[in-house]
This record gives sequence, C-alpha cells and structure tokens, in this order.
Amino acid sequence: MSFLGLLLRNTSAKAFRTALTALTVAVAVAAGITIGVVTHSLRESAVSILQVGSADFSVTQKGVNDILNSVMDEGEVNGLSNYPGVKSTVGVLVATTNLDRDNPLFLEIGVPADKLEEFGVRVVDGSPYREDASDEVMLGYRAARNLNKKVGDTFVLDNVPYRVVGIFSTGQEFGDSASMLPLAHLQGSERKPGDVTIAFVRTDPGTDIDALRTRIEHDNPELVTVRTASEFGRADRNLQLISAADRGATLVVLSVGALIVTNSMMLSFLERTREFGVLRAIGWSRRRVMGLVVGEAMFISLVGAAFGVIVSFAATAALERLPSLRGILNPSYTAGVFWRALYTAAGIGFFGALYPALRAALVAPLEALRHE
Repeated sequence: MSFLGLLLRNTSAKAFRTALTALTVAVAVAAGITIGVVTHSLRESAVSILQVGSADFSVTQKGVNDILNSVMDEGEVNGLSNYPGVKSTVGVLVATTNLDRDNPLFLEIGVPADKLEEFGVRVVDGSPYREDASDEVMLGYRAARNLNKKVGDTFVLDNVPYRVVGIFSTGQEFGDSASMLPLAHLQGSERKPGDVTIAFVRTDPGTDIDALRTRIEHDNPELVTVRTASEFGRADRNLQLISAADRGATLVVLSVGALIVTNSMMLSFLERTREFGVLRAIGWSRRRVMGLVVGEAMFISLVGAAFGVIVSFAATAALERLPSLRGILNPSYTAGVFWRALYTAAGIGFFGALYPALRAALVAPLEALRHE
C-alpha cells in the first residue's frame, strides 16, 4: 500500500474519532477567521472616518478611546496652517445618530461651507448649503440612494427636519454614505461650540510629510497625526485593544486546537503501537513514520478548516444582522481570510501531531511487536 493510501486508510478506520477531531478544528478555525474578519471590518470602518476628506494626513486628539470622542478647538486647527509646507487645513466635526434600524450609526459631518471643495466634496446635484443655514443638509449620493432621497426632499436628523439642498460625492464609500451640515450648526446641535473632531491637512508639492508630522506632534503633544490605515491605532486605543484581542484569540485557537489534536493522535498511537513497530521492522525510517502521523493530523485539520470556513461565513452573516453592528460591520472575504484558515489548520495539525509523531518514530520495533 502506498504512503498516501495508508494515510487515508488510517484516518477512515476511526471515522467517528476523525470526524470529531475535524469538527473541533472546524470550530477553532471558524472562531479565528470570524474574529479576524470582524476585526478587519471594524478597523476599515474606523479608518474610513479619517479618510473621508481629501488630505495628505489627518490630525486628531491623541489616545482617545474612540476617534469620535476626539476634541480639538478651531484655534489648534488654524495653528496647523502656519507650519511651512501646509497648503490648507480643514477642521470637521463628526457625529453619529441612530437614523433607523438599518442605519444605527449614521454619520453627520460638519464642514464649513467655504471649505467643501477644499475638503474634497463635489456637489453632483443641487447646490451646497449656506454657512448660516440651520435647516439645510447635503447627502452623499450613496446615502441618498439608500434612503430614497433627492434634492428638495425633507430629511429628519435627531428629530429635526432639514431640506436636502444637495447631493455630493467624496470618492470615498464611507463619506458618500453620510450627511453634511454647516459646521457651526452641527457644533451647536451637538453642544460643542468651537470644537472639531479631526483636521485634514493638505501639503504643498515636495513637502517632507513625515518631517512635518514629526514637528506637529513635537509642538502639540496632545495631538497625533495619521497617514495610513496601519497608524490608526495611534489615535484610537479601542482599535489597539481589538487588534490585540485578535492576535490573542488566534493564539488561543491554535493552542486549544493543537491540544485536542494531540489527544486524538495520542489515542491513535496507543492503539497502533504494533503497527508502528511493524513499519519500523520492515524498514520504514523514523522520518517516514513521523511523516505518516503528521500527515494524518494535517489531513484531518485541513478537512476541518474547509468546514470551518463555511461555519465562519454563517457566523459572520449572523453578526452582521445584529443591531449594534448593522452598518458598521461590512465583512470582506479576501484571499487573506482563506490563508488564515490554511495556516491555522496547518499549525493545529503540525503542533498537535508533533509529540505523538515523535513517540511513534522512537518506538522500538521488538517492544512494539510485543505490545497488546
């Protein structure tokens, strides 16, 4: 019998145990993938807030638990404009409202009317709101489409009726799914006079952006600059905690899965001690015996990983329907998701089989043949 044939025969001989082990691996893999997908989605949603505007980098309050809790005064924003190399700065206030069941965290973005173009807003229908208006709002084209609103319609935010005067596009999905209001009006309704959440900074061509960011942070220790998605954790501690939890959960999944596979393979070893003795007696090398045991564990783990991916799809779909995550959790299944399933299963199989494989490889042929 070939090596592969022997591997398949051994895994099918104890079908029930193999199925239970594969199921355990599936649950572990599904947990790891689901946590990873949710973390990635929440990170992308959070980072999208900092990328709504057209800017080279963003500035926000340092070390807040949630980026929406960032508070900067307009004086700090104006001070940023005085740095050499800064072309323009736009301070915006970002708030959320529970619009309806499908939009529990609908974005309200306060932007000065004279800064809309500078912010990267393009009005595609209607006209911009007036700076002193208290009853005018613009909707992103995605929001207008989803809410079935057009220019001239009435739109209610926080129980206050507004007239939709324009439909805009920012070229960014999160921004195009939001609303925009005059900054002063939103500051008043949110009881944050003179405050903004984020400053969006554009630089002159040829400016050393990293050096500029370093100088701003040195002069303003209460502020932090963010340029890429990977830097978002510098501004939002919640995201740092979520990412740490994701890494910790992966280690727990690997450890628990490996322990269960070890237990299963050790039972198999004790039942097949004579078999391993025969294989060693007919000339199998220790490496080949180890390869057989590890191969069986890897095969079971990969079967479990395939089921785990399916379970993960179902679990993520269920989480997506939770009211607290609707509109925030937008899972995307990239190639990295499937690679995560593969290396998780491979890690569980390899580390779970390592000790039993060593025991099988080191068994003495004559002693094993006497084993009952």
